[in-house]
Amino acid sequence: MAAIAGAPGADQPVQVSDASLTTPDGVILVARLWRPAGRGPWPALVMRQPYGRAIASTVTYAHPHWYASQGYAVLVQDVRGRGDSGGVFGGFAQEAADGSWTLAWLRDQPWCNGRVGCYGFSYQGLSQLLWRDGAQLPDALAPAMAGLDERLHWASDGGAHWWGLGLAWALQLAAEGCRRQGDDAGWLAIRQALGDASFLEAGPELLARHDPGGMGLAWLRRDPLDAQGWRCHQPPAELWSRPMLQIGGWHDPYLHGVLDLWQRAEAGGSDQLLRIGPWTHLNWQGGIDRLQLAFFDRHLRDREPAPAAGQPPALMADLTTGRWLARSPRLASGQHWRLASGGLAGIDAGEGQLLEAPSSGSGRAAGPGAGTVLLVHDPWRPLPGRGGHLGLDAGLVERGDLDQRSDVVCFTGVPLAAPLELLGRPVLELVVAADQPGFDLTVALSVLKPSGAVLQLSTGVARWLGPDAQRPLRRRVALQPLLATLQAGERLRLSIGAAAWPQIAVNPGTGALPAGPSGPRHRVITLELQLAEAELGITPMLGAN
Repeated sequence: MAAIAGAPGADQPVQVSDASLTTPDGVILVARLWRPAGRGPWPALVMRQPYGRAIASTVTYAHPHWYASQGYAVLVQDVRGRGDSGGVFGGFAQEAADGSWTLAWLRDQPWCNGRVGCYGFSYQGLSQLLWRDGAQLPDALAPAMAGLDERLHWASDGGAHWWGLGLAWALQLAAEGCRRQGDDAGWLAIRQALGDASFLEAGPELLARHDPGGMGLAWLRRDPLDAQGWRCHQPPAELWSRPMLQIGGWHDPYLHGVLDLWQRAEAGGSDQLLRIGPWTHLNWQGGIDRLQLAFFDRHLRDREPAPAAGQPPALMADLTTGRWLARSPRLASGQHWRLASGGLAGIDAGEGQLLEAPSSGSGRAAGPGAGTVLLVHDPWRPLPGRGGHLGLDAGLVERGDLDQRSDVVCFTGVPLAAPLELLGRPVLELVVAADQPGFDLTVALSVLKPSGAVLQLSTGVARWLGPDAQRPLRRRVALQPLLATLQAGERLRLSIGAAAWPQIAVNPGTGALPAGPSGPRHRVITLELQLAEAELGITPMLGAN
């Protein structure tokens, strides 16, 4: 066992070693352990992940060495079939049993005082929520950027697969399988496809060749418009009474999963904190480690926070001002707008109007919109998706050039006389009919600066397949939740398109499930947008997807 000198500012030296346990079915699970020098025992922090224990999610968190220097034993485990652990990787389905065995083993170690917390994001966020029963649970949890529903929180938005993101993640897992099997050629083929972006077309075939039984390929083969066959995990009911620190990002695709977890924990009486930052999945702009340490100190070491740390349970960062504000995900700013156009909103980005409307008292906007706009989707030049929560370039982006395209319909408000806070989930409803048995709607909400710059704040997608796509029906597109403040002189803009490649696959217009980029059988799709009853509203973040 090696002793490593403490990092600058660390409280004490840290010891590092590997540890392993054998599960009842004979599989050896390997972990790396960081712990303070001395005999202990200490409270323990656990992370269970499929990417190799040495990485320890340092893409977003401080190194385990730092937590160990603060007085914790930190165990990062290779899950079954990953890293150096034995067995066959089965994805989320394997984690409840393995996690429970690990927790029981951990509490029996002489260096653990029996008090255990779990932390981690993404896969590691969900692995800490899955347990065999309520008899063996952690004492506190900090799940970040994860959710329980594989269809709604991991694989799709609005009935459309996360194409670029979903393929990239599935291929990362497949490459680890190649590495374990000694298949260097397979690993290199995947790495090259990710590097030159050819995975956007070749990804499904690469998965079928190198990871035919993997979660990612299974998700892509299921219809996200149909809940049948999709798994929604159900942790033991006792878990929702445990203290939780919930972490989400405005530009992270798993935000709906985080909000769902917050709602479940609140109903279960959990002592919890919620933080939603201006973060993408991998960029947390300075991290949350100090907050996380204070959370575990309180619940695992009975240390009350300093008065300055007594912050509200729910804090959210304003996307435009950067200020952290106490806001509840149950509330919404509640604005409503109508849409109007003389028919040229797709040719002239400034022609369509976004008309602020008072509420009718029923939660809907009062007063009519006006006009009809035709939008033509040409699969030869599909509208690109950019930034937002589904982009490989996730985050705030400038989209003025996209709004100048003729396959984007824009509606712009008047310059604001005073600052305007938007809090909640933007939802667009309007009547749309297509001339083909399948189409997509892709929607962006942006702020138009006095300089002319267009800063995209939130995006959403929705998909319709089958004969009903050709009927004039009221359609609903829910966008990513947001907290943003527009300043006096700025204008709000709503942009509507019919593609967001490669964030979602290009709709072929045939009624078939989209499965990649445009092809020779893709059809031109003409959409008729009827604006008389169209409405954009800001609704609470919690609710149906």
